Amino acid sequence: MSKEDQVENMNPGAMAADEPVEVTIERKLVALYTLQQIHSQIDKIRIIRGELPLEVQDLEDEIAGLETRIENYENETNALQQGIAEKKLAIKDSQTLIKRYEEQLLNVRNNREYDALSKEVEFQNLEIQLAEKRIREFTAKIEEYQKEIETAKSVLSERVSDLEVKKSELSSIVEETEKEEEELVNKAKESESQIEERLVMAYKRIRQSARNGLAVVQVERDACGGCFNKIPPQHQLDIRMHKKVIVCEYCGRILVDKDIAARYK
Repeated sequence: MSKEDQVENMNPGAMAADEPVEVTIERKLVALYTLQQIHSQIDKIRIIRGELPLEVQDLEDEIAGLETRIENYENETNALQQGIAEKKLAIKDSQTLIKRYEEQLLNVRNNREYDALSKEVEFQNLEIQLAEKRIREFTAKIEEYQKEIETAKSVLSERVSDLEVKKSELSSIVEETEKEEEELVNKAKESESQIEERLVMAYKRIRQSARNGLAVVQVERDACGGCFNKIPPQHQLDIRMHKKVIVCEYCGRILVDKDIAARYK
């Protein structure tokens, strides 16, 4: 579709017979330019807030991650401590069995009984050694987790402190600009109500893809105020006539002349 076809498609069409088409288009161009100026003011307010909302969100995510990490380490530590307790009980059981087998060795009647009891004592001693090895391993792992927990808690404390500062900054800025932004949003809705829906949608599509959110720009020095490409004389004349919505053939922005811009309040 050519640029001229696009322009024709954006033409809001004729109004009632007693209201001239030129006036209708002109009003909608004024409303579009007004909408753009309002949105630009809203953009400036949000720029003033800067990256604070994202920084707050990042800090909240990092804090949640640290809390989860600490919880996992603590759960692992608890499991290892439970494992140590079980191994200590197993050692006591083995020691009890060894004592019993050693008493029985004093009353053996033959070599077969002696060998069997000796093997049981040897087996229980091996069980004790294995349990003690596991206890050492679990203890070392607990110490490792404790260091990780201490480090994570230290970082967590710093991040919580940073979050409080960022939230305070954001709250202060939001409080200063909230009322102004709310008023501008209401004005934007009022301007949108004066423009047909498909034209508003076209404006929003252009604004979304355009640099700095500029969808409606003024002709400046015979050039588009958005991409700064020269506008053909015939298009400049069409823009001044206010009979249809004209878009830049290079960047697709809606073009208005100084007369339309002057009517913005």
